[in-house]
Amino acid sequence: MPIVNNVTRLLDSKKIPYKAFELPVEKLSAGETAIQLGLDPQLVYKTIVVTRTKGKPILAVIPGPHRVDLKLLAAVLGEKRINLPTEREAEELTGLQAGGISPLALVNKGFQVVVASDAQNMSEFHISGGQRGLNVRIAVKHLVDLTHARFAVISAADPVNSVVK
Repeated sequence: MPIVNNVTRLLDSKKIPYKAFELPVEKLSAGETAIQLGLDPQLVYKTIVVTRTKGKPILAVIPGPHRVDLKLLAAVLGEKRINLPTEREAEELTGLQAGGISPLALVNKGFQVVVASDAQNMSEFHISGGQRGLNVRIAVKHLVDLTHARFAVISAADPVNSVVK
């Protein structure tokens, strides 16, 4: 039986087409997810929680082989300083486990979502389904519409994650 959670219920209620993929429930990187699903790693996006001095954290949605560029993201948001929280802090801020953090699970929770401009010309991509072990393929447009996200240049290739092991 397919996994049903708040993300799949939200997508179903809004009649947004998606495809859910079950994965092992341990924390997987975007690269490991791509391998499990037999996908180009550039199609699997990860959500990075970024904190600012005041206000709700930001969700940076970037290609799996990339790293978030804090200077670029800060400039886009007009922030002087932003930071990467620890994994534990990110979990506390979102209420989700690392490896399962998804902007779809945080719709209407006050998080600002910024999607890497790389996705702008894609029809669909893969993101976390809001829990470990669930990945969803969704149209980029639908994610942007649901989360009120904006596109920006916020990431760069990460030499460590660019090589899939």
